[in-house]
Amino acid sequence: MSQGLKLGFLASANGSSARAIVNAVRAGQLTSEARLLVSNNRKAPALEWAREAGLAALCIPTQADPEGADQSLAAEMAAHGVDLIVLSGYLRRLGPATLRRYGGRILNIHPGPLPAFGGHGMYGRRVHEAVIAAGAPESGICIHLVDEEYDRGPVIARRSVEVASGDTPESLEARVTSLEPQFFIETLRRIESGELLLPPMAADG
Repeated sequence: MSQGLKLGFLASANGSSARAIVNAVRAGQLTSEARLLVSNNRKAPALEWAREAGLAALCIPTQADPEGADQSLAAEMAAHGVDLIVLSGYLRRLGPATLRRYGGRILNIHPGPLPAFGGHGMYGRRVHEAVIAAGAPESGICIHLVDEEYDRGPVIARRSVEVASGDTPESLEARVTSLEPQFFIETLRRIESGELLLPPMAADG
């Protein structure tokens, strides 16, 4: 039996995965609810998209006061009833308040095999450049739990993507990017059904 999740999203730019997931929710492909989208970037296209889509959207800048932003992020997610946070191209490390409240309940998608092609600075095309440079026969998509270090949390779902002869970072990126949204939706569906189990929500406080 499926159990709906109450989803919050973090995005620094377009929020492509967030858009796909919200559209899947509204199309009845997921039983979850989309509750809130937060960006650290006032100019993020994801904010405008969320507001036009009728989804609660907030900007919480992180640079001037990281500790205060962390407290605000945790509080806003809780106030909107969120029980699972999805990172959708969010390029800031999460702080202790958010990690404490939502430990084991924050998901990120990474466009390459972990742990080999992860870590600080490894995002976007940089990942695909590294995969090609290493001569790896395959790349992949990893969905993992988020902790205090970039790309270190446990991987809960993987999908392999073959590196074709003659692939460039651009062509590999295009192929991986095209597969990411649906893979995220499929993984959320497995969580809803109980096939994939996440830790329970931390107690408030």
